[in-house]
Amino acid sequence: MRKPILLSILLICSVFSTIAQIKVPGPSGTRLLKEDALTKSGMEHLYNLEYDQAIAEFAQVMDKHTDDPFAINHVLQAVLLKELYRLNALDTTLYADNGFLTGKALDGDPKVKQRINELEERTIQLCDARIKLDPKDAECYYARGVARGSKLSYVAVVEKSFYSALRNALASRHDNEKCLEVDPTYTDAKLVIGMHNFIVGSLPAPVKVIVGVVGVTGNKKKGLEYLTEVANANDEASVDARVALGLFLRREGRYNEAYEVMKKAAERYSRNFLFALEIANALKDAGRGAEAIAAYEQIITKSRAGQLTDPHIERAEYGLAESYNGQRKPREAFEHYQAALQSPKVEVEVKIRAALGAGQMLDVMGQRDKALEHYRMAISIEGDSSQATKAKKFLSEPYHYPN
Repeated sequence: MRKPILLSILLICSVFSTIAQIKVPGPSGTRLLKEDALTKSGMEHLYNLEYDQAIAEFAQVMDKHTDDPFAINHVLQAVLLKELYRLNALDTTLYADNGFLTGKALDGDPKVKQRINELEERTIQLCDARIKLDPKDAECYYARGVARGSKLSYVAVVEKSFYSALRNALASRHDNEKCLEVDPTYTDAKLVIGMHNFIVGSLPAPVKVIVGVVGVTGNKKKGLEYLTEVANANDEASVDARVALGLFLRREGRYNEAYEVMKKAAERYSRNFLFALEIANALKDAGRGAEAIAAYEQIITKSRAGQLTDPHIERAEYGLAESYNGQRKPREAFEHYQAALQSPKVEVEVKIRAALGAGQMLDVMGQRDKALEHYRMAISIEGDSSQATKAKKFLSEPYHYPN
């Protein structure tokens, strides 16, 4: 069994099911009312990346509904998403290939990990008790799957702990499948199942046999159908289904469809930096260079004007550089690769890609000595990465635009 293949399944599924598993349950006993004002407000903050406000409001609701697993999960997911965003782990561009899988564990905050574990355990204990009393409690199967999915996200993305992530992935999928078995109309549960189906269904036949041994099966067509159904349901999970669906359509080369899928989410949550970035990324991948350049420039302008929440401008600068590169404008591309490199927020993955891109543009412009400096920079950042491997190649032969 090849560890990177299964890690790719775990990482992608976990990252893009994170927000999606937040659900406001209907009235039942002490459970939250769908129109609970603080919960609705918390959701708005969450989708606009205003994590501190979301956590504060969700926590107030949880304190009033201590036996509601959904109220606990709201806090759990907001805490997790804040940490993933802090660690720059929510940009789908970094999941366009599997190069990120060879990276090291991220520098997670131990206090956040402890908080995630505590909240997950609270939800699981509540759900276990309720399921014992009523084995057909669909909402508790779903809520337990949410908690396990959160643990999956942390151990897979932050710690890159393969076996722990695999256990949580199988348990989370099982809970969502059980939820649907009990209540076939519970559309939100199709999100995680849809993502697993698509990813496993996309693997080569021999690999499917391998992963099938540990209980992971999939069908790509069914996965896309499930994700489309959730995206079109206009429920709490619909926006997140669009994020996952947009990513998978991009991986399929269906870039214009990916753009249309993400457009609604970006329009609905206008302060969300990641959604704006997704729109620009889809345009770039679709070969709509001029539109992509305009979209990235708009992100940079809005970011500097304070119109986007906690923006990572270096990512837009990198995307802008890639767009100019695609237009074969090396001087402009180099300028923006450099801007990404010089950003105080730039993380390892973007930094190494920008260093490589800058070196390539310098080669194209005939500045070989400076190009070599940038290739060596890329190698020094993380020498065993796929990007460093490319940089090593250009140490011996200059980069040229392909014919």
